[in-house]
Amino acid sequence: MKEFEQTTMFNQIKNANVPLAERMRPESLDQFVGQSHLVDANSLLRRAIRADRVGSCIFWGPPGSGKTTLSHIIANSTGSAFVKLNAVSSGVADAKKVIEQATERFNRYGQKTYLLLDECHRWSKAQSDSVLQAIEKGIITFIGSTTENPYVSMTRAIVSRCRVFEFKYLSSADVKKALQSALQKDKVLSQMKLHVTEEALDFFADTSAGDLRSAYNGLELATMTTSPDKDGYVVVDKVVASQSMQKKALSVDTQSYYDMLSAFIKSMRGSDADAALFWFARLLEAGCDPMLLARRIVVHASEDVGLAEPSALSVAVSAMTALQNVGLPEARIPLAQAVLYICNAPKSNSVVEAIDGAIAVARQNPDATVPAHLIDANFPRETDQKHSQYKYPHAYGGWVQQQYLPDRLKDAKFYTPTGNGKDTGCKQKK
Repeated sequence: MKEFEQTTMFNQIKNANVPLAERMRPESLDQFVGQSHLVDANSLLRRAIRADRVGSCIFWGPPGSGKTTLSHIIANSTGSAFVKLNAVSSGVADAKKVIEQATERFNRYGQKTYLLLDECHRWSKAQSDSVLQAIEKGIITFIGSTTENPYVSMTRAIVSRCRVFEFKYLSSADVKKALQSALQKDKVLSQMKLHVTEEALDFFADTSAGDLRSAYNGLELATMTTSPDKDGYVVVDKVVASQSMQKKALSVDTQSYYDMLSAFIKSMRGSDADAALFWFARLLEAGCDPMLLARRIVVHASEDVGLAEPSALSVAVSAMTALQNVGLPEARIPLAQAVLYICNAPKSNSVVEAIDGAIAVARQNPDATVPAHLIDANFPRETDQKHSQYKYPHAYGGWVQQQYLPDRLKDAKFYTPTGNGKDTGCKQKK
């Protein structure tokens, strides 16, 4: 009996030392949180996992969005071997060792090997090239996990052999649901006398910026560092939550917060620099996540300024980069510069009107074909004789009248220049 109690106590201590995010890591797709566009019942990825036919792929998305977790779920559901490496600490020798072992498994037992590579954008060309042949032969199935755009940060040879799945920031509702589940099901938290208020859960969810790991860390820190009250309960309220997340609690109610965010956006669109700066400052002082404001600034640089002043997007993205690298309070200055730039720039919504119109028509015409004179001439087809009809614009001074849209859509118009600022359309065309 004493030995059993010691074992139980040891397990409790062991569980308490494992981070909450790791303790709550889902083991099946039914437990997985968010990314419904990837793991819905009839999605390609879910069907592939169910059939144990997941090919080489790259999971790309923000921190805490479930990339590594989904990789582990694949590992738990497959009959293949599973090896994990980190691109920061592994080299060509490690990759070759994995391939040697995978080749032996494949030749002896016909068993495939999954290679999960965290931070895969850190691998050099030599490291990437060392696994190409093994991927092509099916000896290993590569699953890369990265927060960086793989089309930019990774070698083309690897990307061309993988299907890229883009992960999105988790919604506040998804994060809150996961936290509620942790309070009920976690082996440590569920045994504690805890009272976590709704306001605290909302704060963890809202300020995590879609990063579930960050929300878990905040909740765990709050529960483990708060002293019990006179009744023995650990009470986690909004004040404790704000201290644990190291972010200022919003000094406004939810409705006022969204109203001020709307006022900020509409002030930029309306070119009122003073109002935009005021609402920007008010939101910062209220405890709003500055990255949320930076993202809105970037979006509106294209949505409301667009081609009238294309430099607005560069200014906005630079301000976001400054926030990421410098942080507050200093980053308030480049962010304010971007706000003022957007306010003072000429306005045009031709970009958002054009892309929304094009998407709507593309959805209505999924079978529209490429005109014969625009198809790739490198592949022999029955329409070879029509390749000569393509007119090379530079041979005509930079522009020549020519059909580029499918026949059924040849007269479609999506982009209409507003004439504001630099949004004047193709001058050569005129």
